[in-house]
Amino acid sequence: MEFRTGGNGSGGDQDGPNPRRGRKVYNRHTPQQIQRLEAFFKDCPHPDEAQRRQLGRELGLESRQIKFWFQNKRTQTKTQHERADNTALRAENERIQCENLAIREALKNVICPSCGGPPFGEEERQRNIEKLQLENAQLKEELPPNFCQHEKVSNLLAKYIGKPITQMHLLPPALGSSLDFSPGSFPSQETGGLSIPTVGPALGLELAPVDVCNASVMYQFKGFPDMEKTLMTETAAGAMDELIRLVRINEPLWVKSATNEKYVLHHDSYERIFPKATHFKSSNARIESSKESVVVAMNGMQLVNMFLDPNKYVDLFPTIVTKASTIQVLEAGIIGSRSGSLQLMYEQMHILSPLVAPREFYFLRYCQQIELGVWVMVDVSYDYSKDGQPNSLRFWKLPSGCMIQDLPDGCSKVTWVEHVEVDDKSLTHRLYRDLVSGSLAFGAERMVGTLQRMCERLAYLADENTPTRDLAGVISLPEGRRSIMKLGHRMVKDFCGVLSMSGKLDFPQLSEVDTSGVRVSVRKSTEPGQPGGLIVSAATSLWLPMQCQTIFDFIRDEKMRPQWDVLSSGNPVHEIAHIANGVNPGNCTSIIRPFVPTENNMLMLQESCVEPLGGLVVYAPIDIPAINVAIRGEESGNIPILPSGFIVSGDGRSDSGAGCTSDGNIMGSGGSLLTVAFQVLVCGPAAPQQQLNMESVATVNTLISSTVQKIKIALNCSGLD
Repeated sequence: MEFRTGGNGSGGDQDGPNPRRGRKVYNRHTPQQIQRLEAFFKDCPHPDEAQRRQLGRELGLESRQIKFWFQNKRTQTKTQHERADNTALRAENERIQCENLAIREALKNVICPSCGGPPFGEEERQRNIEKLQLENAQLKEELPPNFCQHEKVSNLLAKYIGKPITQMHLLPPALGSSLDFSPGSFPSQETGGLSIPTVGPALGLELAPVDVCNASVMYQFKGFPDMEKTLMTETAAGAMDELIRLVRINEPLWVKSATNEKYVLHHDSYERIFPKATHFKSSNARIESSKESVVVAMNGMQLVNMFLDPNKYVDLFPTIVTKASTIQVLEAGIIGSRSGSLQLMYEQMHILSPLVAPREFYFLRYCQQIELGVWVMVDVSYDYSKDGQPNSLRFWKLPSGCMIQDLPDGCSKVTWVEHVEVDDKSLTHRLYRDLVSGSLAFGAERMVGTLQRMCERLAYLADENTPTRDLAGVISLPEGRRSIMKLGHRMVKDFCGVLSMSGKLDFPQLSEVDTSGVRVSVRKSTEPGQPGGLIVSAATSLWLPMQCQTIFDFIRDEKMRPQWDVLSSGNPVHEIAHIANGVNPGNCTSIIRPFVPTENNMLMLQESCVEPLGGLVVYAPIDIPAINVAIRGEESGNIPILPSGFIVSGDGRSDSGAGCTSDGNIMGSGGSLLTVAFQVLVCGPAAPQQQLNMESVATVNTLISSTVQKIKIALNCSGLD
C-alpha cells in the first residue's frame, strides 16, 4: 500500500476550490505487486534510483510510488521491532519485580543459622559487640606481664610471614640466626604453601644463610579458615565478572585518548556500572588504567600454565616482574584447562630505575575458561593480613588481567587490562613523574609488549633454524645456541632484580645537575649462578635531550663501545658470535671479545632488547672455560655472572612519545631517561673481612661517573653538566 498526503504534493489535485482537499488519497497495490515488493525488500531495504525505476517498469508503478512504499515499509518494520522489544522488556521487568517481592518476603522470615531464632537487629548487634569488646579488655588485663612483648613480636612476624599468629604453629627458634626485617628484604623461597622472605645481609653484619627446611623459620603457615576462603572465592568471582565486561566493552567504559589514540577508562561510566569505595583516602591517591591487545606466538593453554606458575610468570616478564610467589593454592582447577584455578600470590613490579619505588601486591589470581579456546585470567588485590598488622602497601590492584583467545595458527590474541589505585605518599622522582603518572610505566601496553617479545624469544629458542652469525666458528651446536640464549636470559633477570636497590645507600654528594646521585646497595652473595662474596651494586639515572633509538643504538654497537667503556681503555672490541632473539635487530645475544692485554682469558656476554618503554643493554664478563660449558650445550645455570648495563626509555612527556612503533623501532621525539648500573665484586667468600668501606663506594662511583661523562661527550650532551 502506498501512503500519500493530499495537497500540492499529491500530484492528483488541481488548484481551486475542492471539498476533498487535505484528505488522504489511498492507491492500493495489487497482491502481485505487494508480493514482489516484499521479496525485494528482504534483499534490499534501501533501493537506489535505478532499482526503483526497474521495479516501477516491472510493476507498472511510478518511481515515486516505489520510493514511498519502501519508506513506509521501513517505518512499519522498525515499529514492529520496537513493539517486540518493549514487550520483552516489560515481561523481564515484571519478572524482576516478582523476584524482588519474593526476596523481600523471604528476608522477613530469616532465621539465625545457629539457634533457629530471629536474627539480631542492628541495635542488639551493637550491644553484643560492645559487650564482647568489654570482655576482651578484661581478659587482656588478666594476661601475664610478658604477653605484651610476645604479642609485639608475634605481630611483627605475622606481618612478614603473611598470617596472624592465631593461624600459625609456634616452633622453637633457631639459635644464632639473625633476621633483617627491612621491608625491602624480599625475595622469597617457597615452603609448602607459604612465601617466606629470605634475608639479605645488613651492612657490616655477618649473616649465616637461612635454612627454611629446618627450625629457623619460627612460625609455619597453617592455612585459611573456611569463612576467609569463601570471601576470597566471592572476591575473585566478582572481579572475574568485572574484567570480562572491561575486556569486551569499549564505549562507554573506555574512550580513546586525544593524545595517543590509546584506550583510557572513563571513570564516570565505570563508577556508575561498578560502584565501589576507593581504597586510599589521601590526596595523593590516583587511578591508573589502560587497555591493549596484541597477538603473541604462543597458544592459550601454554600461556595459562605459565601465568599460574610464579617462576615461569617472572620468566615471561623479566623486565617488569622482579619477584613472584604463590602463597597458597586455593583451587587447582580442572585438569587440562586449569579452569577454576584460584591462587593467592605476591608480586613485585619495577620500572628498572632506583629512583622509582617497586610496586608490591598481594592478590588473588583466578582463571576461568569461558568458551572453547578462550580463557580469562583476573588479578585483584586482597588484604589477607587484615586480622594482623595493617597492610602498609601503597598499591591496590582493581580487577585487572587478560583475556586469552586461541587463533588457528597456534598463536593467541591477548587483550590486557591494567587498573590500579596508587597512593603516592612519597611523590615519584621528578625525572620519572610524567612516565609513571601517565600509565606508561606499569600499563597494559608495556605488559603485552613485553609478553609479545618474550613469546617471540621462546619461539626463536625452540627453532632449530634461528639466525646465528658466528664470525669465529664459536657456536656449532643448536644445544650450544640454546644454552647461550638461556644464559643471556638469566643475566637480564639478575640485572633487573638488582635495580630495586633494596637496602640502598644514598650519596647525594656524588650527584650532578641532571642526575639524582648514585644509589649504592651491598649484599653478600651465596646463591648459585653469582660470584660468591661481597658485591657492591650502584646505579644512577639521568635525562638526555636525545631520542631513545639514538642512545640505544649507540650503546649496543660494539664499534662504539670504546667511546664509553672505561674498562676497555679505548681499545676496540669484536663481536665473535651473534644470535637473533626476534625479528627486531635490537633483540639479540652476543659474545664479545674485548682487547684487554691483562685479561686474555675473558669474554663478554651481552644481550640487548627493545622494550615498550625503550631499550635495554646488559652485559657481563665471563671467562672462556665457563662460556665453553654453555657453548657445548651443557647446563649453564651454575655459571657465575655479575651483570651490568643500561636502560633507556622515553621521559613520558607529551612530546616524547615513549614506546615502540609498529615496526619495532623505539619512538620518541623528546628527551630520554638513561639508567646506568654496575656491579662489582669487592671481595671473595674466603676474604677474612667482608665489610663495606668508602673506598669501594668511591671505586664504583668513579666507574659510573666516568661512563656517564663519556656517553655525554660522545652524544654531544656534555653541556648538561
